[in-house]
Amino acid sequence: MFIGHFGAGFAGKKLAPEVSLGTLFLSVQFADGLWPLLLLLGVEHVRITPGIMKLSPFDFYDYPFSHSLPALVLWGIAVGAVSFVARGRVRGAAVLVAGVVSHWFLDFVMHRPDMPVLPRGPYVGLGLWNSPLATLLVETALYGSGIALYLNATRAKDKVGVRAFWVLVILLYGIWIASLFGPPPPSVTPVAISGIAMWLTIPWGYWIDRHRESRLARDAGVEGTQAPPQRR
Repeated sequence: MFIGHFGAGFAGKKLAPEVSLGTLFLSVQFADGLWPLLLLLGVEHVRITPGIMKLSPFDFYDYPFSHSLPALVLWGIAVGAVSFVARGRVRGAAVLVAGVVSHWFLDFVMHRPDMPVLPRGPYVGLGLWNSPLATLLVETALYGSGIALYLNATRAKDKVGVRAFWVLVILLYGIWIASLFGPPPPSVTPVAISGIAMWLTIPWGYWIDRHRESRLARDAGVEGTQAPPQRR
């Protein structure tokens, strides 16, 4: 899954308005951000096997530290703990924990049985990537729902808050479509580098949120009062 994870990040803003979108992206993309680093270090491994699934050429046969369920629970607790120590917000920390762990469950829907329940198996997966139509419908629905919740929770303070948001939304969707229907990558190294490049969405999320504000203050009748500062 790709844009579905970002949909979960956008949706998190509705649950925890005090948490910046950049931090929410960090949580939902934590597994896919860690994975390319571990690939380059030779700690985890993947094979490029065209045809293994209709919409994915990757044989994810070894990624216990970035994608097993216990690992993501532990990573989630770590991210949530850092947030709680830094900001003292229980709800925000809980949303970040859920964001990290949600990655496993969303990938479980898309992957063939290669998602590790424990670091060395058993392995599970519903294999939705074998159905192009279902993949398009499910991921687009998750992405669109998250965007709708984010827009319901925030409003733009200026033109940057509108343009930076929609450029990211369209860019992510375009990258996703290209990854689904483009040719397989020539080797693992470009996969890892492109995965690391996706970390750029985190500062982009912070940038967007600096130019948007929570609707809560306005809707509560606090006219002319500055919205609560974004928490990072």
